[in-house]
Amino acid sequence: MCGRPHLRRTRQTARGSRKAVIGSAGAFAAAALIAGAVTAPAAQADAQKSGASTADLQARGAALAAAKAAKAGIDWKDCPADWGIAKPIQCGWVSVPLDYAKPNGKQIKLAVDRIGNTGTKDERQGSLVYNPGGPGGSGMRFPTRVTTKNPIYAKMAKAYDFVGFDPRGVGHSAPISCVDPQEYVKAPKADPVPDSEADKLAQRKLAKEYADGCYEKSGEMLPHMTTPNTARDLDVIRAALGDKKLNYLGVSYGTYLGAVYGTLFPGHVRRMIVDSVVNPAKDNIWYQANLNQDIAFEGRWKDWQDWVAKNDATYHLGDTRAKVQQQWETLRAAAKKNPIGGLVGPAELIAFFQSAPYYDSAWASTAQVWSKYVAGDTQALVDAAAPDMSDTAGNASAENGNAVYTAVECADAKWPTSWSKWDRDNTELHKQYPFMTWANAWMNLPCATWKTKQQTPLDVKTGKGLPPVLIVQSERDAATPYEGAVVLHKKFKGSRLITEKDAGSHGVTGLTNPCVNDRVDTYLLTGRTDAKDVTCAPHATPKP
Repeated sequence: MCGRPHLRRTRQTARGSRKAVIGSAGAFAAAALIAGAVTAPAAQADAQKSGASTADLQARGAALAAAKAAKAGIDWKDCPADWGIAKPIQCGWVSVPLDYAKPNGKQIKLAVDRIGNTGTKDERQGSLVYNPGGPGGSGMRFPTRVTTKNPIYAKMAKAYDFVGFDPRGVGHSAPISCVDPQEYVKAPKADPVPDSEADKLAQRKLAKEYADGCYEKSGEMLPHMTTPNTARDLDVIRAALGDKKLNYLGVSYGTYLGAVYGTLFPGHVRRMIVDSVVNPAKDNIWYQANLNQDIAFEGRWKDWQDWVAKNDATYHLGDTRAKVQQQWETLRAAAKKNPIGGLVGPAELIAFFQSAPYYDSAWASTAQVWSKYVAGDTQALVDAAAPDMSDTAGNASAENGNAVYTAVECADAKWPTSWSKWDRDNTELHKQYPFMTWANAWMNLPCATWKTKQQTPLDVKTGKGLPPVLIVQSERDAATPYEGAVVLHKKFKGSRLITEKDAGSHGVTGLTNPCVNDRVDTYLLTGRTDAKDVTCAPHATPKP
C-alpha cells in the first residue's frame, strides 16, 4: 500500500511503477541468487536441535549475518554504467541470507550505493539509510539529492553519508517478476469498475493468473519476501557500513519497514524519521489498510478538484467541484466507450490521475494535461497516460516494482480468501468512494489465492534502547491516512509527532516547509526533538 505507496507504491501509470517512489532504479542487472551452502556452525545446529522457535532462529541468523557483514564491509566501486548513477556516487553489494532461519544457506546480494558526507571528518555522524516506500521502491536515487544540490538536504548531507539500497527482490537485488513486463504494461486494460458479475469474474481470473505467475517465476523468493526480512536486511546493511547504530529515513511503506526494524532491533536505532506513516496495527496490515486508503484517496481527490475549480481561469474545467467531477465522469465515459488514442481507457486514466491526490507537485501538470484534452489536444493525455512500449527498461522496472509490492503485502499477513468478503466490502465502499476502490481491490486480489505461506504481522512496540523517533505526517494524506501516524506515535513511546495541518501531500520531508525542515535537521544533527508534539502550517499551495 502506500504506499505503495509507495505507503505503498504509488500505483501509477502503466509506464511508472506503482510504488510510492521518489526515484526508480531504472534498468536493472540480474543479481542472481548465490548458493552458499556452508556447514552451519555448532550454535545453529544446537538451536535447531533444541526446537528453538522460528523467531529465535531468525534473530540468531540476523545477528550472524550482521557479524559476517561487519567483517566483510562493502567493496565500493563506481556504479555500473547502465545503472544511471554517476560519480562520485559509488555502488556495492551486501550479501544476506534468503532465509534468516538458515543463515548459512542460500544467499542473495543486495545493491547499495552511497555518497560521502559533504562536511568535515569531524562533522560526520555516520550513514543515513533511506527507503522511499512501495513495497517495491528503490532507494538508489537517494544519494543524488546531494549531487543535485537539493537545498532541503544540505545540512544533513554535511553530517551523513547518504545511503540508498534496493530491498530484496527489487531492481538489482535478486529481482523478482510475476509476468512478462511488456504484457504487464499493455493497454488498454479493462475498466476496474465492474458493470456485471461477468466483469468481476474476469478480474478474479486475472488476479489468480497473476498470483500463479508470481509463484511460477519467483516461487523460491516468495516465502521470504516479508517486511521483517527486509528489516533484518537493513540491519545487515548497517553492519556492513560499519555503523554501530542505524540512522534511517523512511517514507510511506518505508515507515512500516522502520517500525518493524525499531521493534526487532530497538537497541540498534540511533536516529529514525518516519514520514507519511502506514498504520502498523496488526489488524490493519494489509487488507484493511487498502480499504482505508480508498476513503482517504476520495478526500484528497476532492481537495484537488476544489483547487482546479478555483483556478478555472487557467484550466477551464469548471468553477465548482461538482462541475470538475462532471468533466471527470464525461472523460471516463468517453474513454470507456472508445479508448483515447486506442490506448487510454478508464484504468489508464485512474493510474494517471491518481498522482494528483498522491502529490501536490502533480496538481498543475495533471490539470494541464486534462485541460489540453478538453480543448481538443488528445495527444498530451495519450503521451501522459499510455504505456511506452519502447521503454523496455522502464517497463521491466514497473513490473518488478509491482511484483515486489504484491509479494510483500501477500506474504506479510493473512488475507481473506472468501470472494464474497472482497465483493461485499468493495461494493459497499465504492458507493461513497468510487475514485480508487475497485482499482485497488483488483490490484490486491492476488493475495486471496497466494500460493506461499502468509505470516502474522509483527506486533510493533517499544523495546529496550529505542530512542525518540520523529514522526512526520500531513493531515490529509491519501496513501497513508493520518491515523497511521497517531497509532505509531502511541506504540513508540517517547516519539514526537509533527503534523502538517490542512495539507495532504504524500512525503512531507521532501517538501519546502521550514517548520518541518528545520525540525528534521535539528533532530538528525543533534538528536533533539520538541518538548511536545508540533503542528505546522501547510507548505505553499501549488501555483497553476
